[in-house]
Parts: sequence; C-alpha cells; structure tokens
Amino acid sequence: MTRVTEIRYVGYGVEQFEAEREFYTKDWGLIDVADTADIAWLKTHGHDEHHVVRLHKSDTNHVEVIALAADSRDDVDALHDKVVIAGCRIIHAACALDAPGGGYGFRFFSPDGLPFEVSADVARSTRREMTRWEGIPQKISHIVLHSPDHRAMVAFFTDVLGFRVSDWLGDFMCFLRCNSAHHRLAILPGPPCLNHVAYDMLTVDDMMTGIRRLKKAGTDLRWGPGRHTAGNNTFSYFTTPGGFAVEYTSELEHVDFDTHEAQVHQPGPTTMDQWGIGVGGPNTMPHPKPDPRLFQPAGV
Repeated sequence: MTRVTEIRYVGYGVEQFEAEREFYTKDWGLIDVADTADIAWLKTHGHDEHHVVRLHKSDTNHVEVIALAADSRDDVDALHDKVVIAGCRIIHAACALDAPGGGYGFRFFSPDGLPFEVSADVARSTRREMTRWEGIPQKISHIVLHSPDHRAMVAFFTDVLGFRVSDWLGDFMCFLRCNSAHHRLAILPGPPCLNHVAYDMLTVDDMMTGIRRLKKAGTDLRWGPGRHTAGNNTFSYFTTPGGFAVEYTSELEHVDFDTHEAQVHQPGPTTMDQWGIGVGGPNTMPHPKPDPRLFQPAGV
C-alpha cells in the first residue's frame, strides 16, 4: 500500500529568527546543518534525518511546511495523484527539491489550509549513538494538529495518505500511525493550526534532564512531567520564544502497523496524565487560533 511512512521536519516562519534559532540550538538540543541569511536548517544528534526543523525569518509566526516521508519516488507520485483526486490545492507538483538534503517531492495544502510536503530520496545525515542522561532529542516523535472538522481530517490522513487509527481519546482526539510508532500524528478539534511538535528522548531520565536544562535556561515547563494513556508515552511541554508548543517525550508505545486494534480511552485526569503529579495542564498550553497563513505558499 502506498502511504506516508515517517515525519521529516516542520518548517516555521518566525518573527524572532535569531531568538528561535538560539533556543533550538543552545537550549533544545538541535544542531545547525545549513543556513542562509534568513533560513536555518536544524537536525538532531541521534537520527540521520537530514533536518527536523527549518526556521525562516518572517513578518509573522506561522507554519510554512510539515514534511512527511514516503519510501520511493513512485510512492511520491502515487500520493500526489491521490491528493489531487481528493481535491487538495497543489503548491507544486512532484519534482527535484532544491533545499539542503535534496530529494523528490511535492507540496500541497490540506483541506484545512495547512501546507504539507511528501518526499523521498532525501539525503541522510550523520547520527551518533545517544547515551543516558544527555537529555537531548533523538528525533521528531509526533505532531498534533487542530482541525475544525477533525473527523474529516482523520479520514483525509487515513484514506489519502495511508495513516491508520491507533486510538481515540473520547470522540475528540484521534491518534494516527504511519509505521510501528503508536502515533506520528494526532488530531484535535479547533481552528486549523499546529498544536505542538514532540521529540523523542532516549529515556525518561533524559526527558527529566532536558527539563532541568531548559528550566536553568529560563524556559518554564508548561505541563508535566507526566505520562499519557494513549501511546503510554511520558511528556513535558514547553513553548519556544515565538510561542510554538514543543514537547519532550519518551517510551512511546510501538504496535504492529497492520494488526493493532484501536481503543477508545475515556477522558479524565488520569487518562491525560497517569501520574497526576506534574505542573500545569492542557489549559496552560497556548490557546489555538487559526494559522495566519492558511492557503498561502511560503515560497521557500
């Protein structure tokens, strides 16, 4: 089955370009891979994805692209055709990509107006083995989005891009997988926008070490530490200087992509956080509002 198989990176337009870049490199734990006067590409230490964050100086904070991976150029072409049939607006057709890492891919707007890319043959980067207590991210774990019609958006990702439903939280939050990870995407009701991007840590100790480092650098923990029920992963949420929500997580459950059967978890305090000892809560996270550049191509 032709489908998306992984997350590559998230590209942000940011007003505070240097502050955002310093946060990701000095505090969060990413590495500069390439840059221009107003764009920076950043990677993790522990994975060979070419880059996981792209920052682009802009006059407003917004999402410029959410990049997903397919296994081959043929898969990219097939997914392009499916996206066209689904009625999505194409930003550019499948072609050679001229960004660092190269590859072959296309971009489109989701039915909600958020920009996506699907690509293959992107150059791999270096990686190194991580050790316990380093407290820096291995890779992107998952992305959570809001949608004004979250059930329709679940159908889009499953029917068009090949994701599968792993679990529901009540009837309002759906967890979607594209490989053995319990979820790579999750979708909530709300205005069309990004909720947060989560990064895998080697162990729960690394998550706690990361919390300590960020607190010392002046970035307060918004919610956590805790452990969710769906996916059974630990969590700790923060915001970047530009106000984007980011998460350190660990121990995300892995399932069989083909045979895992979805459950419905009933909402409640110990469902959202099995430990129930952390600070804050969902209400302390940034309030969702429509992305200011819906259906507007970034141009880079």
